[in-house]
Amino acid sequence: MESGMPLSGGQRALIRESWQRVSGSPVQHGLVLFSRLFDLDPDLLPLFQYNCKQFASPQECLSAPEFLDHIRKVMLVIDAAVSHLENLSCLEEYLCNLGKKHQAVGVKVESFSTVGESLLYMLEKCLGAAFSPEVQEAWSKLYNAVVKAMQRGWESLPEGD
Repeated sequence: MESGMPLSGGQRALIRESWQRVSGSPVQHGLVLFSRLFDLDPDLLPLFQYNCKQFASPQECLSAPEFLDHIRKVMLVIDAAVSHLENLSCLEEYLCNLGKKHQAVGVKVESFSTVGESLLYMLEKCLGAAFSPEVQEAWSKLYNAVVKAMQRGWESLPEGD
């Protein structure tokens, strides 16, 4: 990731403070994020299959143990980004590979804007009045940097792979 990341010291502090309030209950808050994601784009539900089992509804997916593991992993990726705010470039290879994995299972790059919207929704629900425009802007910048790194994973694969 570019070393000249657009986060100021104040923005990094806002991200850390807000994440501290969320990270104590990762599955609970991850469920809010993914519930919102499926509300915004129900067509993403078929991407989540375990042992070739198709979920009949978002509720069924959100209660599956395998999906709860996925939520834990997503929250760990966010946690890693927050932990490395000063040096996100150390996550570049990991995030690029994560992008390749998402492409391989059929996730479209465009879906990441909906995921970003869902992340901001979850933060707003969790933080309440503490979710200020400044907090929103800081998280948007961080999320965009993470997605750019993941997109490089897409770009490194030939179409159709």
